[in-house]
Amino acid sequence: MITRKRLATGALALLAALTAALLPTSAAADEPVAKESPKVELVLDVSGSMRAKDIDGKSRMSAAKQAFNEVLDAVPEEVRLGIRTLGADYPGPDRKRGCKDTRQLYPVGPLDRTEAKTAVATLAPTGWTPIGPALLGAADDLGDDGATKRIVLITDGEDTCAPLDPCQVAREIAAKGIHLVIDTLGLVPDAKTRQQLTCIAEATGGTYTSVHRTEELSRRVKQLVDRAADPVVTPVGTKGTARCVDAPLLKPGLYTDRETFGEHRWYRVDLLPGQELRASVSVSADRAVNNDYGVLLRAVTRHGREIVRGSEAGDGRTDVMSTGLRYPKPELDDAPGDAKPAAETVCLQVSNSFSAPPSVKTTPGMPIELTVDVVDGPSAASDAAAFGLGRGWWLLGVLVLAGFLAGLLWGWVSRWRVAVWRTN
Repeated sequence: MITRKRLATGALALLAALTAALLPTSAAADEPVAKESPKVELVLDVSGSMRAKDIDGKSRMSAAKQAFNEVLDAVPEEVRLGIRTLGADYPGPDRKRGCKDTRQLYPVGPLDRTEAKTAVATLAPTGWTPIGPALLGAADDLGDDGATKRIVLITDGEDTCAPLDPCQVAREIAAKGIHLVIDTLGLVPDAKTRQQLTCIAEATGGTYTSVHRTEELSRRVKQLVDRAADPVVTPVGTKGTARCVDAPLLKPGLYTDRETFGEHRWYRVDLLPGQELRASVSVSADRAVNNDYGVLLRAVTRHGREIVRGSEAGDGRTDVMSTGLRYPKPELDDAPGDAKPAAETVCLQVSNSFSAPPSVKTTPGMPIELTVDVVDGPSAASDAAAFGLGRGWWLLGVLVLAGFLAGLLWGWVSRWRVAVWRTN
């Protein structure tokens, strides 16, 4: 005779079998591959000009120290961080000696926050501004292993040690192919400093930011260190155009460009049926701008019909504005069996409504970061994947059906047992 215990055991076995058939069986194959920890070196200008008191009523050096303390408290655990100085030791007039004045203050490696803060606290504005030698030293500090590497240069003036041109040094570093990005931050920069720091950053796919307040410095350095901890891709320089037909064709990746106030720039992306376009853009206000501004990102067909848009507005409280969009292209229902579907050209338009006082220069344009990704759309998933955890409704439906069948079986057995009992 079938007992309740045996029936319950059978129902559990049925549910276990159904669940096992639906769950992935190769968990070990999905384990992430270990990657080398990212490296960052902060390169700080400690030249004599850092004594100037024009950042929040205090010296540039004091602002830099405060920002460093805040950044060091927030460095992600996986980041190996180092600190290098330039112009920190030699105060004399000998140019040859002054242009060698760069040293590693804290070695690149696991961060001891107390030790690093103590080292920064001892710095005082001293000497020259050997940016080129400092960049070469920082590149050596970071090494040439497979880790992602980032130099964050913080200075208030242009290099004083030419003919070792720091922009050319940055180009040579980029040519080595060691996956090293240089980001530059100018403290209350003049036009020449801005131009030189922009050139250094663009040579390696980095960014340039103009800083006028301590809060801006701290926030931007934190952003760059966090970016090193979770890198997407090395940015690639591109140049948008005034029309889609002439625009550069972009593959999935991260791109940098520059856009003047109120300008419209166009880019192109090819999209196959069943794929989804995901794009985002960030525009950095690297100079003083008027309050109330916005950023617009549009996906448009080649014939000018708008598909989708993303927009964001600000009121002067942030120096970076970002927005994004998604466009899934449906699969073709009547495509011939052996014919390869044609790609659709999607035009991406980046616009901004920034403006600035008459005293602010409009060139070069503001930095843009454009992220483009093309992935399989929801309808393009394989049948096998449809039964995975990503399609939880399948699992839920099968379990509900199994429970329904088990209930019917239990009711039938119960009625059969009652009928047998009455007969006896």
